[in-house]
Amino acid sequence: MVTRNAIVTGAARGIGRAITEALLDRGWQVAALDLDIDPLEAREGLQAIRCDLGSEDDIRTAVAEAGFETLDLLVNNGGPANPECGRLEELTLEAWHRWIDPHLTGTFLMTREALPALRKGRGAVVNMASTRALQSEPDTFAYAAAKGGVTSLTHAMAVSLGPELRVNAIAPGWINSSGEALSGGSRAASGGPGGRAGGYCRGRALPRGCGFRDGAGAGRRRRHDSEDDL
Repeated sequence: MVTRNAIVTGAARGIGRAITEALLDRGWQVAALDLDIDPLEAREGLQAIRCDLGSEDDIRTAVAEAGFETLDLLVNNGGPANPECGRLEELTLEAWHRWIDPHLTGTFLMTREALPALRKGRGAVVNMASTRALQSEPDTFAYAAAKGGVTSLTHAMAVSLGPELRVNAIAPGWINSSGEALSGGSRAASGGPGGRAGGYCRGRALPRGCGFRDGAGAGRRRRHDSEDDL
């Protein structure tokens, strides 16, 4: 059986943790990167690696520690999930960088450092964008800018690294990662403009015929033959 390798950033909570657990359930080897790795429980195939995505040295060290000669998948998901940064006139440059550095610069640095192993594995990159890149809310300047940058960076990576590598982005809306009932007055409870918050479906395989856009193929449609296919 061929072992597949993945690096997932922001892997200790929320979407990143759900992706990590889904890959482990399918027998992948996963290097799970996060600032706080304590929530990650020891499992076969899991490497929990502390990494500050705002630090070039941390990223270089983490990729080396993962030790993958070939890489099948890189998921750039890390960064602060709370998008609210306060009023524009009160937003400091230091605070601005708390969103820009891990979300946007971290995506660039992680992909650059993982590129040799990705090329050997003819792997895929999945960048976590957001509906906030196109559908902003009040006082989310830095988060919206970071996710807009991730979207544009994904375009550039897809046309530059394909057809050897596939590069795609996912743009989630509100995701209720706790599974708990949301208070009626919260923004998350309203689900934003879409009217509902998303959640997780653990243990469900991708259906046959599920398609996705391939960044290496200028709109070419591929199909999943099994739940393990990228």
